[in-house]
Amino acid sequence: MFMGVLRPDGGVLLVRGRPTALADPRAAAELGLAMVHQHFSLVEALRVWENVALSLEGPLSASALAARIGDVAGRYGLDVDPWARVDQLTVGQRQRVEIVKCLLRDPDVFILDEPTSVLTAAESVELFAVLRRVVEDERRAVVLISHKLDEMLHATDRISIMRAGRVTGERRTGETTAAELAREMIGRDVSLRGVSAVVGHLEPPAPAVARGSAAAPVVLSVQGARARGPDGRVLLDDCTIEVRRGEIVGLAGVEGNGQAALGALLAGVLALGSGSVTVAGRAVAPGRPGAMAAAGVGVIPEDRHAGACVLDMSVADNLVMGDLAAVSRRGVLRRRRVLAVAERLAAEFDIATSTLDAPLRSLSGGNQQRVVLARELSRSPLVLVAAQPTRGLDVAGIEYTAARLRAAAAAGTAVLLISTELEEVLELADRVAVIYRGRVVGEMARDEVDLERLGMWMGGRAA
Repeated sequence: MFMGVLRPDGGVLLVRGRPTALADPRAAAELGLAMVHQHFSLVEALRVWENVALSLEGPLSASALAARIGDVAGRYGLDVDPWARVDQLTVGQRQRVEIVKCLLRDPDVFILDEPTSVLTAAESVELFAVLRRVVEDERRAVVLISHKLDEMLHATDRISIMRAGRVTGERRTGETTAAELAREMIGRDVSLRGVSAVVGHLEPPAPAVARGSAAAPVVLSVQGARARGPDGRVLLDDCTIEVRRGEIVGLAGVEGNGQAALGALLAGVLALGSGSVTVAGRAVAPGRPGAMAAAGVGVIPEDRHAGACVLDMSVADNLVMGDLAAVSRRGVLRRRRVLAVAERLAAEFDIATSTLDAPLRSLSGGNQQRVVLARELSRSPLVLVAAQPTRGLDVAGIEYTAARLRAAAAAGTAVLLISTELEEVLELADRVAVIYRGRVVGEMARDEVDLERLGMWMGGRAA
């Protein structure tokens, strides 16, 4: 509403104490309001400076605008190349482009929606230092929207808690705790991960729950995988990793070191240059449409909007699209069967929706993720590839997703967890592997984790 995208049915919006009717985003921008949305609004085929130009008015010079972008990026410690094509950037780099795009408009009020969902812990610390400088030195107002309680406790002055569309409480940051905030958000006690990851500190993981076995058969095997992107860049370089039946293997690493490429390979949208992928002992050809799914691989992509669902299709259609043969006859969808399957999955996975015919975009991010989980797990996959499965979720959504991944492994699924959240990997994985520049450089059992060694691997140093 403050960005002029939605109009309130009631109540009043005040900007600098004055009632304001914001007809559209341009009106909001003219009043000094800027926002970085959780889901990017970038044109992937264009370069960074061209994307920035789309948000500006008047005649523009490419070189002059690139210089301005470089100046703003440098001033705020954001590494942005104005001449890079957006489709060649990591998600973390794209987030920086969005932030620079807003800062170029010199806003008085800076709203950020889940800004660190695609950043590493170190990048998050840098961002919060930038935001603190924006507030204290430049006297701007910053609104940070986040489900991450550690961020709220580390980076804010005041916290407002919302539940079901209402503000249920307000706290001074120094006078509250993570447990209190979680209780207020969810309406009940929830299990919490540690709240110190944002400042670069991690506790060793708790003892592992017995699951899987070193003697269990290898279900997923990636051997010596090499792959290049459309621009010729090496994305995977002799990448080797195995996952056994009933096991969760966590793949950790700094964003942009091949995680997305490995996920794309196992989703069947990136072809191998050399190497092999086998599922349950059978060779599979990545890059061939449908081959990975037919082999029994389910995938939760890191960007559910780009690769996991169709926002304008109904909740029901999104739930069944992974196995259309089960709800069709002679190539024609059977609507009653579609709704019956969708109703069962919505109930089993506790998906909150007004109706199964509602467009998926009307659901919250957490419920959209449940739709993806329901669709992939309902096929009883031999392998589940979960890439950043809790990104952008609140504490209840994180708790629910973690429980589902554990349950899948307990039922015999081989789970590959790809996450830049080291804390998440340490909590869920039976084995931890580290990827650096497209290659798995080391792995260790969860109960043998050495955090210093892991950190050295993630930084590309032998340990």
